[in-house]
Amino acid sequence: MLSFGKDLKARRVEDCRMQRTLINKTDLKVSRLCMGGCPLGGYGWGQINKKDLINAVKTAVDSGINFFDTADTYGLGESERTLAEALGSRTKEVIISTKFGVRIENGKTFYDNSREYLFKAVERSLHRLNREYIDLYLVHYRDGVTPLGEVAESLEILKQQGKIRYYGLSNIHESDESELATFGENNPFVSFQDEYSLACRKNEKEMFVFRDKYKMTPLTWGSLGQGVLSGKYDINSKFESNDRRSRDVYVNFHGKKLLKNLEIVEKLKEIAKIVEKPISSVAIRWILDYLENSVVLVGAKHPKQVLENIQSLDWYLTKEQVQLLEKISKE
Repeated sequence: MLSFGKDLKARRVEDCRMQRTLINKTDLKVSRLCMGGCPLGGYGWGQINKKDLINAVKTAVDSGINFFDTADTYGLGESERTLAEALGSRTKEVIISTKFGVRIENGKTFYDNSREYLFKAVERSLHRLNREYIDLYLVHYRDGVTPLGEVAESLEILKQQGKIRYYGLSNIHESDESELATFGENNPFVSFQDEYSLACRKNEKEMFVFRDKYKMTPLTWGSLGQGVLSGKYDINSKFESNDRRSRDVYVNFHGKKLLKNLEIVEKLKEIAKIVEKPISSVAIRWILDYLENSVVLVGAKHPKQVLENIQSLDWYLTKEQVQLLEKISKE
């Protein structure tokens, strides 16, 4: 949690234009706001215009965001290709994280962390990203078969070959801790990703454990609750059939969970009015202040969304505001 005893004035002196943090055990100094690449895949988020996606990436870079996260499975590689197209020669200016481990074959989806598949996956991602190396390579999902030690050995080979610089984990939970513990103080995984927001705090306890005990930098996805915390939706909002949020599995937009989220949004609106910031930036700021040393991943379909989101980076919530949002969002 946030150490409120810090000198607030001193904290404000740090790079307020684009706050950055060093990913543990690396030399990767990244913006605390990372552009998530799922929408760049062009699938599952309703109406998407590729020109807007490309301009969103360019706007992010121009605004000081130097960290982009994607995965080989987003749009079956389309996200990586679009990111590469948007960055062009500026790819050398940014830090890119991508993932492997989700295979889609013959219409079926399954997880695969095997060395054979990993070595193929990294080459394909490098080709789509038009890069010689990947800064941060993540295991998207564990396959339940390949031991974590074996996965680490495979990733170390790629690191020695210069194809990746560092590696981490995604979607890890309490069941993965026993395997992480086998590495002792030599845990080679530098970061982890998990769903976390004011709308989803179910993973909070273990996230603090992975951060503090295993010295891994937390990267939060679903940071706006798939958009429900942006303040743009209400009880009557509907989604097109090509928007994943129309499905009941996306609980943030359905039933009692939606009603709870709308209560949180009302508090966000109150604070947003006081601090004169977009509602989405207040929701992002809460994570940045509550989960220290974290990086918040937020997707964007349009440059306007990027400009709203970066307004989370040049200020801080008060202790009272953090506690108010913490209290109302408890699950």
